[in-house]
Amino acid sequence: MRTLLGLGIVLAVVCGAHAADEKKLDAKKLVGKWEPVNPKKGEAMVMEFTKDGKLTVTGDMGGKELKIEGTYTLEGDKLSFVLKFMDNEIKETVTLTKLTDDEMEGKDKGGKVESFKKVKPK
Repeated sequence: MRTLLGLGIVLAVVCGAHAADEKKLDAKKLVGKWEPVNPKKGEAMVMEFTKDGKLTVTGDMGGKELKIEGTYTLEGDKLSFVLKFMDNEIKETVTLTKLTDDEMEGKDKGGKVESFKKVKPK
C-alpha cells in the first residue's frame, strides 16, 4: 500500500497539478516512453503512454520491480489517469506545464517542478 501511495504521489508530481489557464497540448507528443530527468536514488521508473489511451508504469522502487497498467486521457493540458495496482485503483488528474517531442514537465500544488525526458528507441 505504501508503494501504491508513493507511486500516486510520484505521478502527480511528475505530471504536475496547478491551477492555470487550460492549454491545448498535442496528445501525439505524449505517446511513448518517459523517464525522470532527476530520478530519486533507488527509484527507477518509465511511464509508457500508447496512442490508444493505455498507460504502463514499470520500474524499481525500493528493490522491487513494479508493473502497473491503466488508462489515460489528455484534454487541453489536463492529464487524467486511472492505474490499477493489486486490488487498488489510483485516479488522478494533473496539469502539464510543458510537453514537447522530448520533454514533459509539470508543477505540483506545492510548486515543485518535475521534468521527464522521452526515452529514445535503441
